[in-house]
Amino acid sequence: MPQDVLEGLSEESRIAIQRLVFFLATAKLPDLSPYPRTRLAAVLVLLYEEEGKLRVLLTTRSKSLRTHAGQTALPGGKADEADANLMETAFREAYEEVQLPLNCPDIYPIGLSEPFLSLHKLIVTPVFSLLTRTELLSKLKPSEGEVARIFSYPLKAILDPRLSEHEASLAEMGSEDWPYETTYYNTSDSVVAMLGNTTYRMHRFQTVASPVKGLTSDILIKAAEVAYGKSTVYERFAHNQIRGFDAVLTVLSN
Repeated sequence: MPQDVLEGLSEESRIAIQRLVFFLATAKLPDLSPYPRTRLAAVLVLLYEEEGKLRVLLTTRSKSLRTHAGQTALPGGKADEADANLMETAFREAYEEVQLPLNCPDIYPIGLSEPFLSLHKLIVTPVFSLLTRTELLSKLKPSEGEVARIFSYPLKAILDPRLSEHEASLAEMGSEDWPYETTYYNTSDSVVAMLGNTTYRMHRFQTVASPVKGLTSDILIKAAEVAYGKSTVYERFAHNQIRGFDAVLTVLSN
């Protein structure tokens, strides 16, 4: 990534992006070639700075969709046979879902991280990028029938949800978008049969729209921990929770 791009950021954001660049450049990604293309997917973690803080672009999925209707998601989807790689998948899907321009000179790829496994057993690879010209955000348009809303969330608040108190208008407590009795953050543990009856900790974050939770929250927790070099203020994992892509695949294969 060009040095002049980073120089335009606040010191905190610059250091956070540098940490992500180094982490992703040195990450040992698994070989996904043995898996059929139908099981591969990618999501775009598009970061940008606003008022000196990094934010991440998010969407609320349409309620008419067959899966994960009305839930928060990072732009993305299944790999297409025509996609050259998973980075191309993430950007193509972002264009289709929110009209994020393709081959945009104001978007700088950072790298790919270790995949995550969805409830539908899709292997989802996060693709990280930095947007430097935020004027583009006002031109984004949700795909009719697929995306209900486009919004964002401060990345650092993933580590400490209390930092979201400065958001303009968080979803009202008890509403459809935040049907919980706690402010900023909610969590629960559940036993997942698919993962060998081990425990999975669900994290939920209150936003101006639908809550960040599930796979999306897992991706962003890892990203925020790397970017800011800190752990979450809440307990990240349940006592016997499986951690890491390889460990999850091992359980599934048994």
